[in-house]
Amino acid sequence: MNPVGYFEIPVTNLNRAITFYEYVFGFEFELAVIDGHEMALFPAIENADGITGALVIGDSYVPSHNGTRVYFNTQDIDETLKHVESCGGKTLYPKTSVGDLGWVAEFEDSEGNRLALHSS
Repeated sequence: MNPVGYFEIPVTNLNRAITFYEYVFGFEFELAVIDGHEMALFPAIENADGITGALVIGDSYVPSHNGTRVYFNTQDIDETLKHVESCGGKTLYPKTSVGDLGWVAEFEDSEGNRLALHSS
């Protein structure tokens, strides 16, 4: 079993965050209330590699540049960063080679979180 099974990204405006992630990545979200918190669940593809998670709003969920960094897989980092910037996000760390592991970049989402991209 992989060591990480699920992630949650803090948001202050759930609708704005859903719009951002739908535009940048093309995700479709399922809305839920879990343990009293409004959530937008990222898609989960059965038997696929990787994990899934949610956008979450709540008192203990504070968007930040600090802390854990979630990496989203993408086929084209340059195109994804264009989408990020066209809907209010910012590139924080440009596309950079990590040798045999591929390419990475980091961005700020609509809520002020620092997240990352990975491409083979």
